[in-house]
Order: sequence, then C-alpha cells, then structure tokens
Amino acid sequence: MIACPSLGKGVVCVLFLAVLSGCVSNEFDDLKEFFDKVKAKQASAITPIPVVKPYRSYTYIGEGLRNPFQKEEEPQLTDVMIEAEGPGPDLDREKEALEAYPLDTLRMVGTLSRNGESWGLVKARDGVIHRVKSGHYLGQNFGKILIVEEQRIELSEWVTTNAGRWIEREASLVLAE
Repeated sequence: MIACPSLGKGVVCVLFLAVLSGCVSNEFDDLKEFFDKVKAKQASAITPIPVVKPYRSYTYIGEGLRNPFQKEEEPQLTDVMIEAEGPGPDLDREKEALEAYPLDTLRMVGTLSRNGESWGLVKARDGVIHRVKSGHYLGQNFGKILIVEEQRIELSEWVTTNAGRWIEREASLVLAE
C-alpha cells in the first residue's frame, strides 16, 4: 500500500469540518432577530442639546444687613415683657403648641363644625394640622383667637412698644387656597 501524505491531511480536514459543522447551534438566533428588528425601525431625530444660559455673577453686599449666621432675637424678649406697663397678656398661663410658631408661618387650611361650634384647622410649618377654636392661642405675640369663621380666623395679639407699653392689635389667618 502506498501512503499519500496529502490525502491523509485532506481526509483529516474533511472529517474535522464535518465534526465542526455538527457543533454549530442556533443559540444566538434570538439575538440576531432582535438586532434585525432594531435595525428595521425608523430612526427618530435626536433632540438638540438645550441652550445653556450664560452665567451672571452677583456681588453680595451684606453691609448693614443682619448676619445670617447669628441667631435672631426673639420677637418679644421676656425681660421687656415683664417691665411693660398697662394691661397686657397673661404671662403666667401655660403656652399652647401653636404659640411656638410665628403667625406668618401658620396657614388656615379649613374649618369643622360640630354641635354648633366652629373649629379652625391650622397647619404649622412642620406639616402638622392643629384644631383650634375661640379662646385658643397661636403665634408668638400672645394671639388669642376671637372668632373662627369659614374663611378666616380672627385674633387679638399683644405686643410691646419701644416705650415699654403693651398694645393690642388685630390679626387674622385667611383660608389658604
């Protein structure tokens, strides 16, 4: 028998290709299908980059203004209140929860009526809603509620003057829309 080296290599190559073609699988057919779908879609226009507004520098001049890093004085200092003359608020009574907030931070959000008695709903800046009626107090200036109406809460506040006297003033909370 005569050996042909090139024939043996050819047979080995043919056998190798036959075995290799049997290993081909359809494992990535779903991926190829996905890419075909994406390529078939119509391309949409890309939105342009938004125009950036030019930076404007601002020079802060705080001369003559309150230092923002120092605590504000209380609206009414206790020693001024004790020395104030004339009629004034009851300084010995126990303060209510809404007297811890300045009046301008309180919001009237509604009313309730039960057995002929009207209650106001007041929301504090911490998000808690309080129920108030005539005779309750709110605000930091000894504000006593006089009347609770459907659209407003009327109250009377006591403040001290520079001359060291108490004065009474009217205030109100209006229903927030």
